[in-house]
Amino acid sequence: MPIAFVSDPDFATDNRILPISIKGQEGFIIDAINLEAFRKLVFERILSALPNDRTHVQYHKSLLFDNCQYETSRFMGLEQSNTSIVYNEKYVMKFFRRIYADKNPDYEMSRFLSEKKDFKNTPAYLGSINIIDSDNINVTIGLMQEMVPNQGDAWEYMLKELHKVFSNIEYKNVRLESLPTVEDFQRLDIRDVPPQIIDWAGLNIFTKIQTLAKRTAEMHIALGSEFEDTSFTPTRFNGDYTVWLKNRMLYQFQNRLNTIENNFHKLDGLALELAQEFLDQKNIIRKRFVNFDWTKLKGERLRVHGDYHLGQVLVKDDDFYILDFEGEPESTIRDRKVKQPPLKDVAGMFRSFHYAIYATIFNNALQYKQEQDMLFQYGEILYQYLVGVFLGTYIIEVQNGNINIGYHQERMFLLKYSLLEKAVYELGYELNSRPRWAVIPLKGISNIINH
Repeated sequence: MPIAFVSDPDFATDNRILPISIKGQEGFIIDAINLEAFRKLVFERILSALPNDRTHVQYHKSLLFDNCQYETSRFMGLEQSNTSIVYNEKYVMKFFRRIYADKNPDYEMSRFLSEKKDFKNTPAYLGSINIIDSDNINVTIGLMQEMVPNQGDAWEYMLKELHKVFSNIEYKNVRLESLPTVEDFQRLDIRDVPPQIIDWAGLNIFTKIQTLAKRTAEMHIALGSEFEDTSFTPTRFNGDYTVWLKNRMLYQFQNRLNTIENNFHKLDGLALELAQEFLDQKNIIRKRFVNFDWTKLKGERLRVHGDYHLGQVLVKDDDFYILDFEGEPESTIRDRKVKQPPLKDVAGMFRSFHYAIYATIFNNALQYKQEQDMLFQYGEILYQYLVGVFLGTYIIEVQNGNINIGYHQERMFLLKYSLLEKAVYELGYELNSRPRWAVIPLKGISNIINH
């Protein structure tokens, strides 16, 4: 955290860290981000950065960040692991507050996609601040990117769209038994979606899903098309990766088993039923994680987003911009940089669709006439079509971009494995924070185990 000394108590009202006396001067240590003089200094240091800085605090400037000067700055707010400043209402400086003895993956991925691959659907990388520590390790402390004007994130957008879809059940008198179902993970074009589904859900939600699938595929094509920088070159599955994956999954799975047993009393209805099923089938689930046979996999592993969901995507007009490449909050910095099957990101987004459907039902329970369990059934049918349309576009795009995600059976295995992994990961969070929502990952686990 950057800190500053101020003597004026008015500056230190909300952000004082420590009252202190320096050389007889009484004052306070505060978070320097609250001082405009500090914010301006950081901006100007990046703007005047030298190409080969050899000092301990190294500022870097992208070629895109030129011919501009400091005008204004404002504190944007705190997130779990960073603090952001907006400059000139055009640029965002992210100060990382959770520091790792390594380059931050958000910095690495942002710079790589923007500078090396010219990937347009992410905020452009403009500059950074790194500290070179006593062991000569490069530690990222700040990242400067362009500010993408937007209409909010894709999570909020999807909740609004889904509310319209669920409101249509009554408005259009949509009968559950009249809705055709589709096979799990069947690749669909919009023309393959039956008219009854289009009439109920509308065309817009499916065209947006296609656009999101295209942008996701383009991100993976950019990440998988590097042959010089070894930290980004595609690689095969092997024994080392398998040992790492299984150890990680078995540790996480055992942790979730303990959590569910400790929180069983907080559950009721469908959540309780599914939690009991989870415990009854624990050996089957464990076996799924252990049965990862890398020798049968022909696809490639890449650097991936790693924490990909609707909240990490901005909506701008009819397009999507992908951000926040820091990776899963629970993972170590080393684990976040392990190359993974790109379908892990796809699975993350599918889990986010599932969440958005259930969150819409929970958030608007009083506005819908149907029973909650019946709404869940409508939601599960819709989910399969959203997933099918996404896969229909995504697989064609990545294959056209020469990214090897394996043959059909391999893709299905990796997708189901990643969905199960993600749902088990989510279960811990929900049981500890909001047990009422535990039904969402539990239903996701049940779907994978029973299909």
